[in-house]
Amino acid sequence: MGRTILLLISIVLAAYYVHVPLPDNIEEPWRVVWEVTQVKIATDLASFAELLGISHFMDTVKLFMKLHEVPPTSDENVTVMETTFNSVPVRIYIPKRESAPLRRGLFYIHGGGWCLGSAALSMYDSLSRRTADRLDAVVVSTDYALAPKHHFPSQFEDVYSALRWFLQEDILKKYGVEPTRVGVSGDSAGGNLAAAVTQQLIQDPDVKIKLKVQVLVYPALQALDLNLPSFQENSHFPFLSRSLMVRLWSEYFTTDQALEKAMLVNQHVPMEHSHLFRFVNWSSLLPERYKKGYFYKSPTPGSSELAQQYPGFVDVKACPLLADDNILLHLPLTYIITCQYDVLRDDGLMYVTRLQNVGVHVTHHHIEDGFHGAFTFHDFKITYRMQNQYLSWLMKNL
Repeated sequence: MGRTILLLISIVLAAYYVHVPLPDNIEEPWRVVWEVTQVKIATDLASFAELLGISHFMDTVKLFMKLHEVPPTSDENVTVMETTFNSVPVRIYIPKRESAPLRRGLFYIHGGGWCLGSAALSMYDSLSRRTADRLDAVVVSTDYALAPKHHFPSQFEDVYSALRWFLQEDILKKYGVEPTRVGVSGDSAGGNLAAAVTQQLIQDPDVKIKLKVQVLVYPALQALDLNLPSFQENSHFPFLSRSLMVRLWSEYFTTDQALEKAMLVNQHVPMEHSHLFRFVNWSSLLPERYKKGYFYKSPTPGSSELAQQYPGFVDVKACPLLADDNILLHLPLTYIITCQYDVLRDDGLMYVTRLQNVGVHVTHHHIEDGFHGAFTFHDFKITYRMQNQYLSWLMKNL
């Protein structure tokens, strides 16, 4: 009897973890299911540990992610080293082959919802090596303080401090970087930070060397309206569900669950900040094909107290989509990747529209069979395709 019960439990658990409904056009579906299964097991264990009061959800997930970190090991193509830029840890990748005296420079910011990840993760290490070798570029992959120990604006300040350090003339010279060929890039929360620091740089009179390009890979760009069509369509899609994205946003600002609860029902922005909704009004900013079947409804006003306690979610440094047009029009050449099956799809689409409206030259690649996280998988066909497009654009424009 005991064995039968154990067998039934095993079957139920296997069905729960392996059954992952995917759209028909997803490439290599069984490989995606395997990745999803690993993520589900880790996040369920983290949720259980949090429920028992053992550890914060994000801290448990960080322990699992630590298993995927790799040391800064040089190879036959690239020299890898670790140092700090203005006290912020960075990992630097320098091609070994002979080239012109000065190279391109790319400052990369990892994703992870402002709570997770590091430059040492094998997927970012692999991307940085490939970028350095393919582009003959010096790649600086930066770390930054993470929630829940650190909240906004710590993440922004760390990245901005490290980037400003890198953009000093003597530092660029030290690493053999051409000052007129420096770009910034990032995915997900790293795309958020890349967009935010790029906006800040153009307003900083003390920074004489400016960025040539910015590259944003499925960036998170606003926390005002968390019920966009993409949030509704992909609310339960693997890797980044709506509930997880809401939690990541709220953790960026506070561990106070009152904010997360208000965000979940899209009632966190008080009336006095309702004028900001014009910057994220998807009914006017999304291409027509993404609006079909949806009707715009302005979010219900929330508590003023939450915005007073945690003003980050109405701060342009946390939500770059809130920038005025007179800031956006000065931004550099831009490349944005969005994915069809991603809650953050519409953030990227709206930013493309806003930048194009003010005359910024934007290249936009929308991946019809793409999903959040696909850019940094190991050895997936879609990953190679996305990274090849990304590197080809950088080769031509940086």
